[in-house]
Amino acid sequence: MPTAIEIFKHLPKKNCGDCKYPTCLAFAMQLANNKAKLDDCPHLSEAGRNALARSSAPPIRLVKVGAGGDAVEMGDETELYRHDKRFFHPTAFALRISDDLSDRDADARVEHARSLRYERVGQTLKMDLLELECRSGSPEKFLRFVTRVAAACDWPLVLRCSDPAAMSAAAEAVKERRPLLHPADGEDLEAMAGVAKACGCPLVLADAELGKLADLVERTRKAGVEDLVLDPRPDNLKELLERCTIIRRSAIRKTFRGLGYPIYVSVPAGKDGMLMASTAVMKYGSLLAFEELPASNALPLMVLRQNIYTDPQVPIQVKPDLYPINNPGPDSPLLFTTNFSLTYFTVMSDLEKSKVPVWLQVVDTEGLSVLTAYSAGKLTAESVKAALDASGAKESARTGTLVIPGMVARMSVKLKEATGLEIIVGPKESSALPKFLRS
Repeated sequence: MPTAIEIFKHLPKKNCGDCKYPTCLAFAMQLANNKAKLDDCPHLSEAGRNALARSSAPPIRLVKVGAGGDAVEMGDETELYRHDKRFFHPTAFALRISDDLSDRDADARVEHARSLRYERVGQTLKMDLLELECRSGSPEKFLRFVTRVAAACDWPLVLRCSDPAAMSAAAEAVKERRPLLHPADGEDLEAMAGVAKACGCPLVLADAELGKLADLVERTRKAGVEDLVLDPRPDNLKELLERCTIIRRSAIRKTFRGLGYPIYVSVPAGKDGMLMASTAVMKYGSLLAFEELPASNALPLMVLRQNIYTDPQVPIQVKPDLYPINNPGPDSPLLFTTNFSLTYFTVMSDLEKSKVPVWLQVVDTEGLSVLTAYSAGKLTAESVKAALDASGAKESARTGTLVIPGMVARMSVKLKEATGLEIIVGPKESSALPKFLRS
């Protein structure tokens, strides 16, 4: 992103205020901080617009695979390190299925991919794509295979085939799904680029030498294909880490457009594959295609992905509200906790285990845990009273009592004064809630 002064040079310098900022320099400062858009200035010349659009384009191109709301977005990243701001588009996971499998085995692979679905802290963790590979060597068989799987599953697709003719027929059959085509290298670049351009599909460029990879990018762009993904073809963990880091650093720090694209990583089976996959999630892999992915490996990888791509400046939160657990009635106990997702789901899980019907009031603490929110002044007697009033908790739970977390026992006097409820101090840890409630 150019600086405010660099942006100011291209602005009309009318200081008219039509952009809703008092001066062109103020508008330039907002643009530099991503708080305004070029379209906000109605007087910007076409030359200035083009110059700013080029210079302000993200260092890594945004590439979409698939169509509609299910499309997978990759790239459009601006940071080398997550803590500088955040990473935006989580690494996409694809399971590879080859056309040399029987229909029964292929269906089983599709169902296995569907089964890799988990709920964690209010988010759904799942697979994103299917990669359909031509191993039979038969264009006709590959076409039938792609058509059959595409009809059975509406996920975005990656088509993996080294034969341009077979790729052309398969891509044409599912082009409305906008599959990602893999791979194009120096030998068949023109033919594969022609297929991608004709079908309007993104294309993977593959080469182990990054200099040659950048040359492939230039040639492909001249052929009219802009949506590209890079496959640096690492054979081991060392090569993966080196090549992905060089690509990302070149794009972010040096704004080298020749490598400013998402990264594709083919993950082999076995222990080495798991190590490569976890490294690729942390170090810039945009799309991971798995030869195999058992559930025992899928869950930790998905949790790792979730953690890496969570905004480090914004805790995961749930909606502040009154939640019924175990089908409570008006005589059921009333408890409260904060809206930090991990706290909420831990408490909810322990309450469900107790089998005791309860009402759980979630208080808005801006995503902080109980003790942290209390220490920061986000969890107070007044905020708890406001939450209870907003949700109508006293009308739902009419016992006249409120069970509070043991860590904030010192709030009990002020809470009683603020709410008029009898305060019962609960356990410090939610794991003790089942025994506490039953007794």
